[in-house]
Amino acid sequence: MRAVDTNLLLRLVARDDPKRVVAAENFVSNGAWVSQLVLMEVTWVLESVYDLTPKEVGTAVDMLLNHTSLTVQDSDVVHAALDQFRAAPALGFSDCLVLEVARKAGHLPLGTFDRRLGKLGGTERL
Repeated sequence: MRAVDTNLLLRLVARDDPKRVVAAENFVSNGAWVSQLVLMEVTWVLESVYDLTPKEVGTAVDMLLNHTSLTVQDSDVVHAALDQFRAAPALGFSDCLVLEVARKAGHLPLGTFDRRLGKLGGTERL
């Protein structure tokens, strides 16, 4: 299966360059894989460059998870991270994903200095 990078995935979400949107849609039409790293980068760009709200970022992640042509790496982990993010949007999606990746791998607690993240189950605030 093909894989996508951050820029290609952003074209599918932002739809801000018609030629590249068509190229991206054509590339993924027969199926494409999205790594968690690319997904984290996409959410960061959506927040910092496109100024999307946490709710809008959550909608974008949900859209990618449910896209008929995309397979998201460990989608169960991403779903759990999305649930965490929606419950505590001030954390940021990437923190939620880091926690859920550690949880699935069985490597808890997740040590953190982050006050907000440290309030979640499975973390240890130092």
